[in-house]
Amino acid sequence: FHLTGIHLAPKEKLNIPVLFMPHAMKMYKAEVVVHVRKENGDNWTYEFSAGSNKDLNRNIFVAQNGGIEGILWRYPVHGIPEAPQQKLVVVRCQARQRVEQRVEMLLMGVVPDATAVTDARSSDMVNGDNSANTQEVTDGFSATAEFLYELQYQSTEIRSQLESLVGMHLVQKEWDTESGIVTLIFNVVFAPNKPMRNEATLRIQWTAGGAWKFPMQFIATETEVDDVINIEAVGLNKESVVGFNLTSQTR
Repeated sequence: FHLTGIHLAPKEKLNIPVLFMPHAMKMYKAEVVVHVRKENGDNWTYEFSAGSNKDLNRNIFVAQNGGIEGILWRYPVHGIPEAPQQKLVVVRCQARQRVEQRVEMLLMGVVPDATAVTDARSSDMVNGDNSANTQEVTDGFSATAEFLYELQYQSTEIRSQLESLVGMHLVQKEWDTESGIVTLIFNVVFAPNKPMRNEATLRIQWTAGGAWKFPMQFIATETEVDDVINIEAVGLNKESVVGFNLTSQTR
């Protein structure tokens, strides 16, 4: 859609509303273009040269007298549909023990016709930015069925507590093209060193655009009793002493 005739005073702000209503789990691309010109019809002066910035030249309208008649600002918009939050996944382990658990994640709406990115300008695929702890899944799938996944934490404190205790690895993928359901099976390792109850979110993104979030809860229960210390009394009002060794697990 186009909006014209908007008057903007010097240093005044212009809010441009953008509404996103996806119909499929794929990425949608568009571009917001703002065209500015002087109200009195005058032009801006600018000297063009062979070394002028190409991006700048692409975003200006040159008048016959060599001045600038209009200026464009281009704002690319990427719309990524995100599914409603999925059911809670609970991983439970006794402190100072190690549990290895298979977790199944169902991704709804991965339909074959979403293999191309909907673009208001072109049909080129978008290269997303991958964070350092994001892993790319490509084995056995075509390029349009690649997934990125990462474990997100609510705070840096929770990250510091869980990051070294939790490991996740994708071991199996199945894609039912008729129903549009992708099944991802993860191997989750949880090795807590003390009792705790923390939460994290597994975020999975399809490179064609859709994203799913799975809340996860990691519960470490109390440890077993290490040993029973028996102290035998030698008499009333007399001290009895027993010795035992404590071994540190770290330096």
